[in-house]
Amino acid sequence: MNLRQVEAFRAVMLTGQMTAAAELMLVTQPAISRLIKDFERATKLQLFERRGNHIIPTQEAKTLWEEVDRAFVGLNHIGNLAADIGRQAAGTLRVAAMPALANGFLPRFLAQFLRHKPKLQVSLMGLPSSMVMEAVASGRADIGYADGPSERQGFLIETRSLPAMVAVPMGHRLAGLDRITPQDLAGERIIKQETGTLFAMRVEVAIGSILRRPSLEVSLSHTALSLVREAAGIAIIDPTAAIEFKDSIALRPFSIFIDAGFLEVRSANGAPSTVVDRFATEFWSFHDALMAQSGLIS
Repeated sequence: MNLRQVEAFRAVMLTGQMTAAAELMLVTQPAISRLIKDFERATKLQLFERRGNHIIPTQEAKTLWEEVDRAFVGLNHIGNLAADIGRQAAGTLRVAAMPALANGFLPRFLAQFLRHKPKLQVSLMGLPSSMVMEAVASGRADIGYADGPSERQGFLIETRSLPAMVAVPMGHRLAGLDRITPQDLAGERIIKQETGTLFAMRVEVAIGSILRRPSLEVSLSHTALSLVREAAGIAIIDPTAAIEFKDSIALRPFSIFIDAGFLEVRSANGAPSTVVDRFATEFWSFHDALMAQSGLIS
């Protein structure tokens, strides 16, 4: 018995005729007849009665047909799944991202990315940057987005460099400036990112000599921006987080460049994945277009 014989049997059962079955399989009628005879010989069953130009399935054929049809439904499912995988509409995708992205516009992009991929299983983990790197290195994440040094062994890294913005409450005296300098921050309460992060260190280098009111320290960009919105202070912030608040606070360029960009991280030893490649490419396009449209980055 071989698959071609089973296909011929199925074609005859579906069409009820040898000629129509031959057309369905794109072969000649003698070829179909030969396949059916070989199938009967292999199964040791009489599957059809010949009555002139007509063939009548036997009870044995009807019983066998139920199993054959189930098998072909399974094959069709496999074929459809393979096609979905080829279109990146099925499979798995595990993303780890620093909170500024995981709580920001990354979910907005992910919703768009999944719109026509109902069978794609995705997990999105919001983690500190160091844990993002660990998740990618250990294989718990296929791709990660983190702050940190752009040169690390064992990773494939793509970077985006972005200038930090100054977030001030609406109506604040600094909201009237086109550009804010470190000296403009004198006497203000600064809402700082958690001490020890790379971004926090960059900010402190830029404004360390300025006399300020006692600072307020938070661990998340979104927390800092929420406090700015409530007029609790001023924050030097990454634009990827600030874009979600741009209608409720004033955002101004800072006169000193502070890199507030981030990294795309993949394991150098990871298996190639078309869906991960597509996710990465489309995310950067979405990110760049959103930044341009927002007007935050000139």
